[in-house]
Amino acid sequence: MGRLTEGIKHLIIINVILFVAPQFLQLDFTNILALHFPKNEHFGVWQYVTHMFMHGSFAHILFNMYGLWAFGTPLEQMWGKKRFLFFYFSAGIGAGIIYTLVNYYQFNGIYDLFVNAGLNPSEILSILEKGSTNDTRVVNAISQEQFNKISMLYNTPAVGASGAVYGVLVAFGLYFKDAKLALIFFPVPIAAKYFIPIMILGDLFFGMTNYSIGNIAHFAHVGGALIGFLIAYYWKKNQFKVR
Repeated sequence: MGRLTEGIKHLIIINVILFVAPQFLQLDFTNILALHFPKNEHFGVWQYVTHMFMHGSFAHILFNMYGLWAFGTPLEQMWGKKRFLFFYFSAGIGAGIIYTLVNYYQFNGIYDLFVNAGLNPSEILSILEKGSTNDTRVVNAISQEQFNKISMLYNTPAVGASGAVYGVLVAFGLYFKDAKLALIFFPVPIAAKYFIPIMILGDLFFGMTNYSIGNIAHFAHVGGALIGFLIAYYWKKNQFKVR
């Protein structure tokens, strides 16, 4: 860790500005900057970048920025500012893309039930935008749980730097595998090579079951971790080595 490096300092400043400014200016940038489902009218390709600078609460931005500083500092010191920023944005964008692909798979499985019930695409999107329906075709075709799921996928945008931070976390674990970590929710020190895989497996479990704790984009975490691992592993083997 140590001093605040240039790249991380600028990332934290931008994140804080975009968190604080809308509250003072009474503006909501969610429809423009948060990552929406591709079929949603508010979706924009740029959101794969901008969603990383949006956060839903003070605790959300606090933990993400702490993780960025704590685990990213030694990486930026080792790689340099440009390579670190390339890594960070690659992990964050990759997290967003993988999150979208998983959501698309889940969405299409339920969407087909609407089609089989005789609804056309415009009718389906209109129903999803309203978030409720009394159409008997829908009531007879899908369960309330399925409707809630597809409505959430369509209407709930993703925000936060967590995907990119997970990439940073995995890279830290690859280069500093014996570093002891002790976080607030797990105060007993444990080596990064054990702690980080446990966190990722936890996200996989919660993402694939109905036991998720809160409205968390678990597959964005997993996606950021995967992209971060691939880049960091390649660099570790071919370019950058810790002495």
